[in-house]
Amino acid sequence: MNTAVVKDDEYEVAIARHGTRVGMRSEAFLNYSLSGEPDSVIVTDYFLWVIRNETRTIFVDTGFSAAAAQRRGRTVISSPADIYRSLGVEPGAGWPLIVTHAHWDHIGNLDLFPTSPIWMARSEVEFWETSISRAPQIAHFTEASELAELSHLRQSRRLRLFEGSTEIAPGVRVLEVGGHTPGQSMVTVATSVGTVLLTSDVAHFREELRDELPFVALTDLPDSIAGYRRVKELLASGAVDIVVTGHDQAELELGERVNSNLTIIGRRNL
Repeated sequence: MNTAVVKDDEYEVAIARHGTRVGMRSEAFLNYSLSGEPDSVIVTDYFLWVIRNETRTIFVDTGFSAAAAQRRGRTVISSPADIYRSLGVEPGAGWPLIVTHAHWDHIGNLDLFPTSPIWMARSEVEFWETSISRAPQIAHFTEASELAELSHLRQSRRLRLFEGSTEIAPGVRVLEVGGHTPGQSMVTVATSVGTVLLTSDVAHFREELRDELPFVALTDLPDSIAGYRRVKELLASGAVDIVVTGHDQAELELGERVNSNLTIIGRRNL
C-alpha cells in the first residue's frame, strides 16, 4: 500500500519563456542617463508562470497575443497555448488564474481560460476604468480589446478582486504592490526548495532590483522604488528564498531546465 503523504501546500513553479526582444537600456529604464553608465544592449524576455502540485494548478499571467507581438515588434518563441500543452496543463479546466497587472504582455490570452476565476487587485481593475488610464503615455502599454475583456469579465463576475493580499490556495499568496501599475502584484509560492517570489513587473530585471533603476513604464515612481525595497526586505528576512523577476533572461537558470525556454523550480513527480 502506498503510504506517501501528498503535501497539498507545496508546489513546483514552471517559468516559461514565450517571447523576446533586443533593445537598449535607455529604452528600458527611466532616465537611464542618471545611472552614469554607458548605454548598451539589453534582452527582454517575456514569461508566463504555472504553479502546480498533485492537487491543483494555478496560472500566473497569460503572456501576449500574437497580433500584439507583431504590431509591437516582439519575437514570438512559443504560443502560450503550446506552452500549456507541453506542460500537460489545461487552461480550460477552470483552475484559478492570477493576473498581476493589465499590460498587454500579461493578459493577451484570457480567452484560453473560459471558466477560470481570475484574481486581480481591485486597484488595478478600477484604475483601467478611469479616464486617466487612457492618456497615451499610460494606454500605450495596454490593448484596448484586452481592457474591454477585463470589463466584461468584471460584469460577468468572474473577476475575484482583492485588496492588499490574499491566499489563492494553501501555500500560494498574491501581494498587491503598485508602482509599475496601480495594482501591480506579485506571488509567493511554497516549494520543496523554499518560498519562491514571482515579482512579475514589480522588478523586470535583476539589475533593476539591485540598483533600483525604475522601468520606463510606471504610474507611481515612489511606489516603484518602494516595491524594490519590499522585495529585498522579504529576501533579507527569510520570508522568501528565491526571487524570480519578470523579464530577465537569467531567470531560466534558476531551476531544472526542461528545454531552452522552460525551467522548473522545485520539480515534483506529477
